Amino acid sequence: MLEVRDLHARYGDSKALFGLSLRVPTGGGVALLGRNGAGKSTLLKTLLDAGPQATGSVLLEGRSLAGVSTEARARMGLMLVPEDRRIFTNLTVRQNLELALHAAGSRSPHMTVEMVCDLFPLLNDLQERLGYQLSGGQQQLVAVARGLMASPKVLLLDEPAEGLAPKVAHDLALQVRRARERLQLTLLLAEQSIAYARQCAEYVYLLDSGNLVFEGDWAQFDAQPALKTQYLAV
Repeated sequence: MLEVRDLHARYGDSKALFGLSLRVPTGGGVALLGRNGAGKSTLLKTLLDAGPQATGSVLLEGRSLAGVSTEARARMGLMLVPEDRRIFTNLTVRQNLELALHAAGSRSPHMTVEMVCDLFPLLNDLQERLGYQLSGGQQQLVAVARGLMASPKVLLLDEPAEGLAPKVAHDLALQVRRARERLQLTLLLAEQSIAYARQCAEYVYLLDSGNLVFEGDWAQFDAQPALKTQYLAV
């Protein structure tokens, strides 16, 4: 579904990614683990051509995205839910969800608000609430639901557990997992929380200072406990 080959990225003179290669299979869940500054968010932005200067190849369903604009990549099915959520605080939850349909353009099928609320039942009672009236966990749920409205081919989630209480993050992860299973959704998740990532994804890439230092499934990750100490401990 999504493939990255020898990707390098920089912000001005500062190099951020160093020759990354990875694959996200159709219907698969892949986690990008790493500390703050490891390059996770930079990678997601680079996939959308939204920020850093980059070289290398990004392919969606075998098609190169070279020269394809950020907006066109979104219309082709790459959807990013950024770590700062960016919901419209002066709009209702329902209005926030409906706005997401513009990202899909003429691509179909789209999801309706009712379909998304069926995936995330907690949204049913929040539809007429304004964005600023929501808790952090509720805002994150709206952001994820909004990302699904356009029926993306690949959902890119950037640090969804950031700033959430453990119980709230756990509940959100379960709902993301359920949505993945029901929609056969392809997911690329950038996250520091191993517990959250473990619930949402089956395969792991570990980044450190823009370099890939590990890839494998959770059993392979757990078989190397030094990875957590060296690359994830704060």
